[in-house]
Amino acid sequence: MIIEFDFTQNANRSQILDTLLAAMADSQRVQFDDAIHHAEVPEHHHHHLSDVYQSIDGLAVSQQVKDDMYAVYSILAQAEAAVHGCSVEETHFHEVGNASGIRNALAICLAFEVLSPEQVIATPVQAGKGTIECAHGVLEVPAPATAAILDQGIPVCEQRLEGERCTPTSAALIKHFVQEFRTV
Repeated sequence: MIIEFDFTQNANRSQILDTLLAAMADSQRVQFDDAIHHAEVPEHHHHHLSDVYQSIDGLAVSQQVKDDMYAVYSILAQAEAAVHGCSVEETHFHEVGNASGIRNALAICLAFEVLSPEQVIATPVQAGKGTIECAHGVLEVPAPATAAILDQGIPVCEQRLEGERCTPTSAALIKHFVQEFRTV
């Protein structure tokens, strides 16, 4: 199976998950829904990478899903550390460390496991333009952590659409899972 993402309009977690869910057969969707139901992400905020890793360790999911989540959060932590000029261990997560952020990453990692694609292809990424208000105040889009990840070899659409179209988490998921980028 080949998974193809069209990120020319949006490259957010919803776009990623919707594409993956649409590719699932009914039996795969049942498997995915069951896995999500049993995973149980703790409801507290995870401020540091070690906190996130501890929560991932406790999830009732396969080692493959855990390894994918470790990799995604490692990409996020490295980008945050580069932006803030600190070590990965000193990185402080805001939005990406909350339980819903971890659940979103978990859902995508589980969907990839269920589908087990042979190849993952995507268009260049729509990073967006404008400003966003977040824990660090008002920032230019793409946010610095997003830009740091995109700058690691992920092609970006030349024409930028208004708004935040790619978050740090979605950029990290794209970096981890997409094997090849092609223009439409």
